[in-house]
Amino acid sequence: MSAPSRARRGTRAPYVFVAPAALLFLLFLAIPIGYALYLSVRGLRLTGGGIFGTREEVFVGLDNYATTLTDPQFWAGFGRLAVYGLISVPLTLGLALLFALLLDHAGTRARRFSRTAIFLPYAIPGVTASLLWGFMYLPSTSPFSYVTERLGLGEIPFLGAGGIFPALANIAVWGGVGFNMIIIFTSLRGIPAELSDAARIDGASEWRIAWHVKIPLVAPALVLTGLFALIGTLQVYGEPTTLKPMTTEISQGWVPLMHIYTSAFVRDDLPLASAASVVLAVGTLVVSVVLLKVTQKRAFGGMS
Repeated sequence: MSAPSRARRGTRAPYVFVAPAALLFLLFLAIPIGYALYLSVRGLRLTGGGIFGTREEVFVGLDNYATTLTDPQFWAGFGRLAVYGLISVPLTLGLALLFALLLDHAGTRARRFSRTAIFLPYAIPGVTASLLWGFMYLPSTSPFSYVTERLGLGEIPFLGAGGIFPALANIAVWGGVGFNMIIIFTSLRGIPAELSDAARIDGASEWRIAWHVKIPLVAPALVLTGLFALIGTLQVYGEPTTLKPMTTEISQGWVPLMHIYTSAFVRDDLPLASAASVVLAVGTLVVSVVLLKVTQKRAFGGMS
């Protein structure tokens, strides 16, 4: 085989290896995004006059975006997400960091069992976890309400107006701590042991070593887990949808994704749902980029 032939084959090899991933990206990401953008500028209108006109899909420009951005129910869903996120995100990241630090401690016993036990809830599908917790929230099946009722304290209103946000956040925390803990723990294991040993020789306690040595060095992992938690919060759908039949506090458009689903499959308005999806996607991207830049500056500003 001549040298030019081998060179051409070597040039084509990277494209052959990249082709499957590029094809999957095109089929399952690029084309759906493009179709959603196309639908978002279309609209369903009655044509032909009268009340028995034909409903046709026509070009409406930015009308769907204007409708979405002025819809109070859509924005109310973001308000509920904010409350939900203020409860779930700090608890998830805080507990994940705490467990990771405890597992990284040299005196910790049953480390492998503890790591597996904490991670195990993450392996349970979100809908299944919501059903499990939903039955524990319902007064008729809740073991917690059973105990309080026997003590004369009445049932616990997990699914009432005052408890619905903690109840939903609890499901997210229960399922998300293990995944974030593994990321932080893996980052902790990459810290040279000499740093902690030197701090102990200088008289630093384990608390000071964790606060001044370990946590600053795992800042990239904390930024990554924080970004995952934020994106997960903006994509909340399964938990409130699963608990919706159990309570009157959750409406069809309780969070943005539920609002989008209702527009698409209950009201049969795919163009409006597409516009709302684009708004949610762009908002998620903007918030993620801003959060990433801000946290990176704070985390790595002192190292430059």
